[in-house]
Amino acid sequence: MEEQRKKILCVGLVCLDIINVVDKYPEEDTDSRCLSQRWQRGGNASNSCTVLSLLGAPCAFMGSLTAGPVAKNLPDATANDFSKVDLRQFKWIHWEGRNAEEQVKMIQRVELYNSTLPQQQKITISVEIEKTREALYQLFAHGDVVFISKDVARHFGFQSAQTALKGLYGRVKQGAVLICAWAEKGADALGPDGSVVHSDAFPPETLVDTLGAGDTFNAAVIYKLANGGSLQDALTFGCRVAGSKCGFHGYDGIAEKFTDG
Repeated sequence: MEEQRKKILCVGLVCLDIINVVDKYPEEDTDSRCLSQRWQRGGNASNSCTVLSLLGAPCAFMGSLTAGPVAKNLPDATANDFSKVDLRQFKWIHWEGRNAEEQVKMIQRVELYNSTLPQQQKITISVEIEKTREALYQLFAHGDVVFISKDVARHFGFQSAQTALKGLYGRVKQGAVLICAWAEKGADALGPDGSVVHSDAFPPETLVDTLGAGDTFNAAVIYKLANGGSLQDALTFGCRVAGSKCGFHGYDGIAEKFTDG
């Protein structure tokens, strides 16, 4: 029971997203009248934490916060900040790739902690490499589960999720799982057994809001894996939840549709 109560921690960005709704995609050098505007909390790690919470997972967020609604250039969390975290609370820690040098130090602290524990009590480490920045690529070698974006795959010259996984798997550590989502083509994953697992996409009847779809996918995959699901189950669930999320604004609809898994 103690292991079941442990939380999932997401480390990374929280920010303010300002969303303007227009009647069609704006043409270059034209003015468009907004139909509506909303402000909502954003940031990859924050969004993933929101989705985990809506799915029913005990979770926590770590990042730089501000007292007011707007702030600029907040520093990313450091390894020194992370040293104050009580690791005994967590069964899974997910890093949104940002200040990678500091994040590698954070992960090394978890790896040292894990080395003292039996397998079933070790913290699972996942990382997301979304941006095409060279410094982030050192994170490949530090995740038990590594999420890469379509942009990163293309940056390395790959034109499909499957070829990206096979081409980049040599960068991950032994026994790791590499996952790549490819928008409307679904998602693929490659684990240590060498076989590629695939899930088709589950698009909504009407496309409404794709902001945060990738963060939703990551969270749903983590949710399933953290609860003992297979890689295939996790990948399919990730695509189902992310696809459904694209059919409504924000994230609140997730709780209504998926809290029973």
